[in-house]
Amino acid sequence: MTRIPYLRGTAASIRRNWREGRISPALVWGLAVLALIAVFSIVGPLFVNAENALVGAVIPRQPPSAEYLLGTDAQGRDMLTLLIFATPNTLKMGLLAGFIGVGLGMVLGLLAGNFRGPVDGGIRVVADALMTVPAIAILVVIAGNIEQMTTSVMALVVASLAWMFSTRTIRAQVLTIRERGYIEVAKVNGESSIEILFREIMPNLLPYIIASFVGTVSSAILAVIGLEALGLGAPQEITLGNTIYWSQQSSALLRGMWWWWLPPIIVIALISLGLFLTSIGFDRFANPRLNRQ
Repeated sequence: MTRIPYLRGTAASIRRNWREGRISPALVWGLAVLALIAVFSIVGPLFVNAENALVGAVIPRQPPSAEYLLGTDAQGRDMLTLLIFATPNTLKMGLLAGFIGVGLGMVLGLLAGNFRGPVDGGIRVVADALMTVPAIAILVVIAGNIEQMTTSVMALVVASLAWMFSTRTIRAQVLTIRERGYIEVAKVNGESSIEILFREIMPNLLPYIIASFVGTVSSAILAVIGLEALGLGAPQEITLGNTIYWSQQSSALLRGMWWWWLPPIIVIALISLGLFLTSIGFDRFANPRLNRQ
């Protein structure tokens, strides 16, 4: 069997980046944890009965056993089944908020860094002003005034305040890249501002965009879970935040029913750890000088 040249070149590039230290252990471990979460979310529903995640489906308040590995909650739902269906819903909200927030931040950062002048000043002032306001306070006010909350609406609410950091990061990188020699060569060769933006600047921004996206998804997931734990989420949806809220309403901590609240917290911690390590890994990939510190 002949090897595909593209795959052979990709493998060589990965080995070279690993030798140079650009692919750090943090990136590998972060991607491994996220892959484990993804497998749990995708493969898990194949091995459980979805009806066990409904209210009254099984005997309530059962401790972990051979029949119910993570026990059941006060509403008669199997906690393992609940986790399997809650994890992808929470990830979906975080990913949607991340895509919207980073997408908007990328557009604004490119406009500010590339065209500068009044455009840069206006975008920078708005972003800096919003970053000084406690985000959770604004999110609580917005979420508290929405009558029909769904996971998609929740993601949009969080995304409305997820673009400022990406805007500042991408703007700073664009300003740095514009001063490099190959940009001057492109100008001498007659490339327009739009051509320079998409041919020269954008490819060099991809590692920073990916790192910003990972960080934004992590922050969005924590914001969503925080709102849901306060009872401002979508009550009809099965999510990790709602699972914690239900355990609070049932006084699970005071009653010693650890299996109601500990498993979702462990899943949240694993997601946060995976995203944190991946963000550090991509940051080191984009900034090789960090590996020498």
